Amino acid sequence: MLLLYLSILILAGLVFSRLISLIHFPEVTGYLIAGIIIGPYVLGLIPQEGVKSMEIISDTALCFVAFSIGSEMKLSVMKKLGKEIVTIAVFEALSAFIVVLAGLLILLRADLPFSLSLAAIACATAPAATLLVIREYKAKGEIIDVLLPVVALDDAICIIVFGIAPSISTSLIVGGGANLSSMLLIPVGKIILALFIGFGAGLLFTRAQRFARDEEDLLSMILGFIFLVSGLSKYLDVSDLLSVMAASVTIANVGRGMRKGVGLVGKLTPPIFILFFVLAGADLNLPGLLEVGTVGVLYIVARAIGKYLGAYVSTSITGFSKEIRNNLGLALIPQAGVAIGLSLVASKTIPDPYGAQIRTVILGATIVYE
Repeated sequence: MLLLYLSILILAGLVFSRLISLIHFPEVTGYLIAGIIIGPYVLGLIPQEGVKSMEIISDTALCFVAFSIGSEMKLSVMKKLGKEIVTIAVFEALSAFIVVLAGLLILLRADLPFSLSLAAIACATAPAATLLVIREYKAKGEIIDVLLPVVALDDAICIIVFGIAPSISTSLIVGGGANLSSMLLIPVGKIILALFIGFGAGLLFTRAQRFARDEEDLLSMILGFIFLVSGLSKYLDVSDLLSVMAASVTIANVGRGMRKGVGLVGKLTPPIFILFFVLAGADLNLPGLLEVGTVGVLYIVARAIGKYLGAYVSTSITGFSKEIRNNLGLALIPQAGVAIGLSLVASKTIPDPYGAQIRTVILGATIVYE
């Protein structure tokens, strides 16, 4: 049955992405809608147990997402961009975190563990949707020049913030409270270990890549290292997303000729991403949307406000033009791949009902944002 499910996911994703493109929506919206329709709560072509049996697809897709984010973080480019870009990325990401967290705690009186994890995911943006719109309209100019590096940095910041927040949440839920060690030192230690694994694997790969005889060898070697880093990180209970991203950053800045390698990996990703997003849509708990309706609305609105204010304030401080100040925040509102992936991590690591509710809120909000 697994092969049948895979075929349904891919074909449904292709059909609905073409349909949704007729009204100029991003393809990912079509993938998510396709998943909802073929999923257990509408047509039931893929039952709930079928969705759960294919979680390895989501894990694989997230590895590729982390690898692609890291591969874009060239130190030479970062130096040219300057500290202004880093300032904007940090401001807009953390502003979304703060506004969502404050809204959940103050307006809805939500529990701190739930609020922390959901607010951490609010940092993320959607590079794929942003790039799609830029390419569709062949957009150029100063806003685009600032937007692209900010989006790349944004998801890296989100992965780091998310590496801390769920650990604190889990400590609070399981222990009913937590000391300084479990709430802060342990999460920070796990982040350092994840970075160490990633950097070490990246350096090892730069040495090993010379043994690749051709492009096929290089591609196989990259995939092997990606899965090695992810698997080792999961075994040691640290963030595999952060480890893979760190490995990718190392390879991109130390390794030679890695543009070719990144391009080869890029050719594998389209069908994997179709499976990932359609599967995410199928995993959306439609009845659960009613239960988290108020939280979902607040999340959507508060995150948009946080993104816009963070971008506006930071671009004002760093001296950018009025056009950038007024419009950059709007371009940072879409949310998709990284957020969906982190919601999956939350649903696995954070005890119910919090984990399941976070997954439902993020999937529902993603459709609205896209």
